[in-house]
Formats: sequence, C-alpha cells, structure tokens
Amino acid sequence: MTTLATTPVSGNLTIAELTDLVATREIDTVIVGFTDMQGRLVGKRTSARLFLEEYAEHGAECCNYLLAVDVEMNTVDGYKISSWSTGYGDMAMMPDLNTLRVVPWLTATALVMADLTWLDEKPVVQSPREILKAQIARLAEHGLVPYSATELEFIVFDDTYRSAFAKGYTGLTPASDYNIDYAILASTRMEPLLRDIRNGMDGAGMYCEGVKGECNFGQQEIGFRYAHALATCDNHSIYKNGAKEIADQHGKSLTFMAKYNEREGNSCHIHLSVRAEDGTPVMAGDGPHGFSKLMEHWLAGLVATTRELSLFFAPNINSYKRYVEGSFAPTAVAWGLDNRTCALRVVGHGQGLRVENRVPGGDVNQYLATAALIAGGIYGIENELELEPMLEGNAYGSDAPRVPSSLRDAAELFGASEIAKAAFGEAVVEHYLNNARIEQAAYDAAVTDWERVRGFERF
Repeated sequence: MTTLATTPVSGNLTIAELTDLVATREIDTVIVGFTDMQGRLVGKRTSARLFLEEYAEHGAECCNYLLAVDVEMNTVDGYKISSWSTGYGDMAMMPDLNTLRVVPWLTATALVMADLTWLDEKPVVQSPREILKAQIARLAEHGLVPYSATELEFIVFDDTYRSAFAKGYTGLTPASDYNIDYAILASTRMEPLLRDIRNGMDGAGMYCEGVKGECNFGQQEIGFRYAHALATCDNHSIYKNGAKEIADQHGKSLTFMAKYNEREGNSCHIHLSVRAEDGTPVMAGDGPHGFSKLMEHWLAGLVATTRELSLFFAPNINSYKRYVEGSFAPTAVAWGLDNRTCALRVVGHGQGLRVENRVPGGDVNQYLATAALIAGGIYGIENELELEPMLEGNAYGSDAPRVPSSLRDAAELFGASEIAKAAFGEAVVEHYLNNARIEQAAYDAAVTDWERVRGFERF
C-alpha cells in the first residue's frame, strides 16, 4: 500500500526556535494579536526579547474598548464590558503558543494569536475566539471534534489603498476587465501578487491548496487545506490581514466586502465536518445518501437554526446585499446534494463527507460563523431532529424559508432566539445585538450616493 508523503509545516515556531532566531537577530519583533468583533486582526508589535521574557508567559495588556467600538474605532454606548462609566480598563492578550509562527512578508517578524482574559484571568466570553472555543468544548462533550475550511474571495484593484481612500473608494480600476472565473490568462496578470500571497501563507505555516479566478472583475479565491476548526479560524485571520499587507506592498488593494458593486459579491463558504476524538469519521453511514444518523441530526440542526443565527453569518449592513437570486449567493434555507443554489450544500463522501454553508460573505467573522455552525449541529444532535427531504433543482424558485434580507431582520431573529441564548449565553447575545443596533443606526442616519443621484435634481 502506497503512503502519501506529507510536507512539513515550515512557518510554525516553538519557543525554543524563536529564542534561537532572536539570539541570531533573525527575529526582532513579535506581533501579539487577536480578532475583534469586526473580524480584524488587532493587537500590538512587541520587542521579541520582551515577548520571550514576559509576554509569552504573562500576556500583554490592551484596552478593553477593542471589543466595544464600531468599525471606525469610535467608542459607542451600550456595551457592558467597556464604557466611559467603567473607565475603559485593560484586558490581557494571553498568547496561544500553538499559533506562534514567522511572518515571511514582514521583516524579522513573528506572530502569535492570543486569547483574551480579564486581569483576574477569567476569559472574556464576548471574544470571538472564546465564543468558538466554548462551542468546541460543548462538542467535545459529545465526543466530537470539528474540522473546517473557509473559502474566502476578494477583489483586486490596481489602485493603492491610500489612493482608493482618497477617491472615497469609487472609480477604482479592477485588476481585470471581464469575468475571469477559472480564467488563467487574466489571472496571470495578477500572479506576482497572488504568488506572493500563496507563498507568504505557506511560509507562515498554512497549507495553501491553490487559487482560481472568480466572476467579478479582479476577483480571486485562494483556498487552504482543512484543519481543526480553531486552527482554520486563526489562519483565516492571519491570511486576511496578510493578503492586504502584501497587496499594499505591490501597490494594489483588495477588498473582502460581501458586495462591493452590483456584480457578484465575495463569499466565504465554510466547509465543516466532525469526527470522533480518535479521528474516526462519523458523518458517513448506511442511511439515505450515505449519511449516518448523526449526520442527519447535524444537518437538520443546521437547517433549523440558520435563520436565527444569521447574524453570525452576515454581520454587516452590506452582507445582505449579496443575497440575490441567480447570483450563486443563497436565498433559500434548504439543503441539497452538490447543489449550489441551496444555503447548505452537502459534498464529499466517506471521510470527506461534509456540509458547505454558503451563507457567509467575505466580511464574516469566521470564529462567530463557525461557532454558529457548531451550535446548530449540536442543537440537531441533542434534539434528534429529523432531516427534511433534500431540495432538488433550483432553490431560488422554491418555497423554502428565506435567508434574512437585512441586518435589522437578522438581529431581531437573533435577539428572540432561545437557541442562541442557550448556546452562547445572554452576555454574548446582548453584546452582538448591540453591535448590530449601532451599525443599523449609523446606516439609517447616512445619506447615500444613491439618494443624491436620484434626488438632487429630480425630486
């Protein structure tokens, strides 16, 4: 029997290896970071020597407002964990040394992802990474381990980030002139950038599978091999931030917005499966479609909870612009076998059997979305939900329940969801409802270009 060779993960570091690199001055900076509510990598650059002497064991402090601001980093009201009345104190970034790695696209730099704790060492339960870890722990009570992959799309522009900002992000030049889905020629024009992103991520310890063009002008998708769900989400944060940094170095910009324009949006399909703790596949079985009973309950749970938990799949006003019939973005909450018109697409077989959730866009916070998927699956298992028949044909024209059409609707469903409260806790639900209320209020108060064009002269 032939055994396929596995390639070593080159970028991950042990503390001993980092110590040696610091001693030889190959590494002088360590970024201690975490993912905020908006899905951004935030944190601080630290002296590599100080990291080894202090931060690696005791953590680095940061202001707790980092989990209580809007997308513009403005302090806003309504958060219990952080406010003017409580003085905007500190929380600690506690490095998860399993995530320590080199950052090839930054000079002499390493990076480590952190868990957030209060200064009494209690976890910050509203932290996206902590929310996911809590669901992984719940899943472990059933003897199950989650594995996932995220398929993150982006659009490349020939404008720099600073010039795009100066233009108000309008009138930008996409890096291709037509639909480039699977196109090699047009994608080759972007290959210097795409190659640096792929190789940079490989050098940071990720397993990059490849890249392909997508339908919108300048649109691409870079795929990575599946891993444990927590590792996948950590890698997602590093990749998303790093891709922007590398694009900036190339004098280009790229966006992960769910819907940049009226053409195809950026998706972030999430593939997720579970296995027994010893690695045994548990989703395949001798039932209909090759499913096990556990798979049936799991998938039924996802169908039952998608609408209520959509706030964690589509967290922004712009997220809901992506749900357009015939756009490959789902509008129907239904499942199908290899059916891209459904919100839940079942693919693979045997050990590779898994569910692809097509609801999230490129703007998703992957920790929250993956936590919601696990919570939904657990709900199906614990309640032994029966799986409805699969949808065959075009789900866009079906009578299946719809994905919420606005942030307002999704927030209302999330706030009323007993499933969300039981899975995540009242504190988490209220925290993210407040974030949704703030975004909705900001949007409601904005006067858009669409209104000016339609109304300046003609009203």
